[in-house]
Amino acid sequence: MKKLKNKTFLLLVTIFSVFILILIFIFNFNLYRNEYKEIKNNILKIENMHNKLYPNKNDEIVNPLFMDLSVYVVSIDDKNNILSVINYTAGGLKYDEIMDLTKKYLSNKNVNNIENLYLNKYIYYLSKNNQLIILDNSLINAKLLSSLNLSIILFIFFEIIIIYFSHYLTKWLVKPVEESFIKQKRFICDASHELKTPLSVVMASADMLDENPNETKWLNNIKSESERMNKLVINLLELAKSEDLNEKEVFNNINLSKLIETSVLSFESLAFENGIKLTYLIEENVMFNCNSDRIRELLGILLDNAIKHTIDNEDVNVKMFKDKDFIIIEVKNKGKEIDKKDREKIFERFYRADESRNRNDNRYGLGLSIAKNIVTNHKGKISVNCADGYTTFKVKFKKK
Repeated sequence: MKKLKNKTFLLLVTIFSVFILILIFIFNFNLYRNEYKEIKNNILKIENMHNKLYPNKNDEIVNPLFMDLSVYVVSIDDKNNILSVINYTAGGLKYDEIMDLTKKYLSNKNVNNIENLYLNKYIYYLSKNNQLIILDNSLINAKLLSSLNLSIILFIFFEIIIIYFSHYLTKWLVKPVEESFIKQKRFICDASHELKTPLSVVMASADMLDENPNETKWLNNIKSESERMNKLVINLLELAKSEDLNEKEVFNNINLSKLIETSVLSFESLAFENGIKLTYLIEENVMFNCNSDRIRELLGILLDNAIKHTIDNEDVNVKMFKDKDFIIIEVKNKGKEIDKKDREKIFERFYRADESRNRNDNRYGLGLSIAKNIVTNHKGKISVNCADGYTTFKVKFKKK
């Protein structure tokens, strides 16, 4: 489980971090591209303007022509000799400084290529007629670096948020798996415990039967405990089948009223044997799209449970009726009330509120778990309520 948590956490952090990095990259890439295009456009404007004005210019500093740009134009010949220097910037570089920049460029010529805006303070561009345009890149360089630094700070900030968010999201995502794992582990332990006792009895009885072949009670013990194990295995299979999400159940539109009435009538003899009267009030001709076998099994579990927990000479009452958009089934009996702390737990596997029950009842706490799964598979809800000595199991299906 710890490995699953770690993998989920790392996966979430990676996904969110990559997403933030992509956003930051796109933002800075677009900013750089726009500045690059702007510089190219400015260089073309400068080149065109210089070609028009150059015949009237000399080597002296002139009044600024490009108000928001620091521009210097140097004319060179084919042998890299400097012919003239035109300064289009008031208060810009001095003549010697412009010459130094030009010589630096000529020593490592990079024709018609605007170099990295992040790294270079000056941009150089050599036109076709050997006019070297030098453009001060300080403001753009500062703007791009400031944006990049801000992006790094924001990434660190978002990364801290991502780590905390992923931590809590991991808990939320893994929680159902963790609960399922705990339930599965407990299920295995409970099933093993339930099987251990009859197996121990069978093994002990087999040993005694081997020593006393004529003593039939050991054989009876083996038969009785084998039947208990068989019932437990059948219940486990039923539970697994009801929990199998991949199994496709066949649903048909049936007369639910008749199905419930038939199910109730089949339990009349069992109720009579236990000194209990079985009554029912069923609304006629209620149609419901369901798996009839599963609904019949659900009724069997609820009726069997009610009869086993009803006081002698009391009634078990079954109701089925429509209420707005819902179909309600109620099974009510009078007996020992279920404690409030147990009312949710009784639907868990192997949970038995009454631990003092005799083992001969062959009850393992699986019936209500199976009933809940059947109801859930039919998109319904099951609940239990106790009041005035009565216990009522209520099943609520939405009409389709």
